[in-house]
Amino acid sequence: THSVGCTAQFTQVAGIEALTGPQDQVDAMVSEYQLRRDAIVDGLNSIPGITCRKPQGAFYVFPNVKSLGKSSTGLANYLLENAGVAVLSGSDFGDLGEGYLRITYSNSIDKIKRAIERIREALSLL
Repeated sequence: THSVGCTAQFTQVAGIEALTGPQDQVDAMVSEYQLRRDAIVDGLNSIPGITCRKPQGAFYVFPNVKSLGKSSTGLANYLLENAGVAVLSGSDFGDLGEGYLRITYSNSIDKIKRAIERIREALSLL
């Protein structure tokens, strides 16, 4: 109720400041997320059996893993258990998500690259 019907004045002032104040930190984070996005997309596309399009917003990728021959849920569980990498099954987002995974890139580039290598190693054992 308080966040929708009766937003506090200090929250409103903070929102105005966020929209009208200096944007250098926003620009820096946008650049950082573009680097992270490119690292995860390039990394995933370098793994046999995975194709990943470059998203234009948010901080998630939705790679196609259909050619790996496992269900999205089975693959997500496999990667968690065998690579130590948590991903979401595309089928969690509806029937059309089957054959895809959802992976965030809201982490450091080093951790993204480490996750890509763990995924690569685990999938090479399939």
